[in-house]
Amino acid sequence: MDIIRDGFGFMLSFGDHAWVPFLYSLSSRYLLENPVIHPLALYVLVFVINAIGYVTFRMSNSEKNAFRKNPNQPRFAKYSLIPTESGKKLLASGWWSISRHPNYMGDILMAIAWSLPCGMEHLIPWFYPIYFTILLVHREARDEHNCHEKYGAAWVEYCKRVKYRIFPFIY
Repeated sequence: MDIIRDGFGFMLSFGDHAWVPFLYSLSSRYLLENPVIHPLALYVLVFVINAIGYVTFRMSNSEKNAFRKNPNQPRFAKYSLIPTESGKKLLASGWWSISRHPNYMGDILMAIAWSLPCGMEHLIPWFYPIYFTILLVHREARDEHNCHEKYGAAWVEYCKRVKYRIFPFIY
């Protein structure tokens, strides 16, 4: 969405080639400099949180893309859909009934999982999940505004049906 609205320029290029690799490797670098041995249960917890995040991210995006490609597929026949004035439909079932951005939830869960092995002694390995959460909450707020303008009453109805923005029962 950002590339469609903002185009490809220095910020996107710099982000993709410098900022993202820096952020993704921050917790690994921290662990290289500060080795820690954890009980097996923590590693299992990290694996489970990362797996839940990955499945949530992939499945919700796959469902959204399949719906965008062909909303008349038989798999969507029993889904709750909200018609818009433009003739499009908003998906209010499946992953998209859990929250308005389940894909963001999956992203944030994976970011947290990648920092958990570092412990809580220092803020540096937690920079990525904190930064990423702020980025996605800000993006969600922009999406909320844009969708309200684009879909009007249909978006208001969607928000009534899908109460949570990213994390169910939290936000």
